Amino acid sequence: MTFTSLMRTVSAGALLAATILVSTPGAQAQAAGGNGGWFVPKAAHPDAPAPRPVPRRVPVSAPEDEDDSAPAEQQQAPPVLPLPPIPAPPTIAKASPPPAAVIGVINVQAVMQISSAWQEIQQVLGARRDRLAQAVQREEAAWRGEQQKLQAQARTLTSDQIQLRERHLQERRAKDQHDFGNQARVIQEAAQVAMHQIERELEEPNGIIAAVAAAHNMNLILHAEQVVLHVGGQDITEEVGTQLNKTLPHVFIPDDGVDPEQLARSGKMPTTADEQRQAQGPQQEPAAAAPGESVLRQHH
Repeated sequence: MTFTSLMRTVSAGALLAATILVSTPGAQAQAAGGNGGWFVPKAAHPDAPAPRPVPRRVPVSAPEDEDDSAPAEQQQAPPVLPLPPIPAPPTIAKASPPPAAVIGVINVQAVMQISSAWQEIQQVLGARRDRLAQAVQREEAAWRGEQQKLQAQARTLTSDQIQLRERHLQERRAKDQHDFGNQARVIQEAAQVAMHQIERELEEPNGIIAAVAAAHNMNLILHAEQVVLHVGGQDITEEVGTQLNKTLPHVFIPDDGVDPEQLARSGKMPTTADEQRQAQGPQQEPAAAAPGESVLRQHH
């Protein structure tokens, strides 16, 4: 196996690791500086296949006895097919009209900028992403160093020794793909666990948005991105953000390196049942958790 074939074999893995880095804030900044992590040289990419020739269709001449004076639309008109009958709609009794719309407007992204819990998520998980990006770059540099060392020693090694070293490099790259990909998944799922707590606090029927809307007798809340014009009194963004910080100043974030999937299977993930037991006190019987119950917040 030649060095070119080795590079072609591992190029797909390099692209996967590059995807991990691009999804992180730290990696995007490093890529903008000219060091994008898992770089694959142009020689490593297989040549693009040559384009296939497109067969040309030869038009078939119409018979001489065909009437050329008839329009093409009449010659190719589709047949008229019978349609099956449909039932007539029933007569619906008149009902009372809905209440007049009292409209409110909210900018959810601006609420997140106000939220201390959201800022905590960005700080904690952003640091984890940066550490992962740095580890990926260090391993990439070490792997390329071993590759260059093998290339420099190729004349002094036998064919079997070269193949053995190449196989070790391939195995190392495959292990890197698995390990770094798994770490990226753990960080992403931890972000989902944390963000879902904020989303539920805002959007549930008895959540903060509904409570603020009810306080202003609003019965229709629209996203600010959907509204062309509104007055200041209709915007409840800052009030929702303030209430969110009072109700949910922190969120539960799985510890660094803890797989949220394994944490959920272990039964140690805080759930609605845990919150109910704390509210009921130690003297009462704990309430059973509903199947498939989502994660709720845990104040630190």
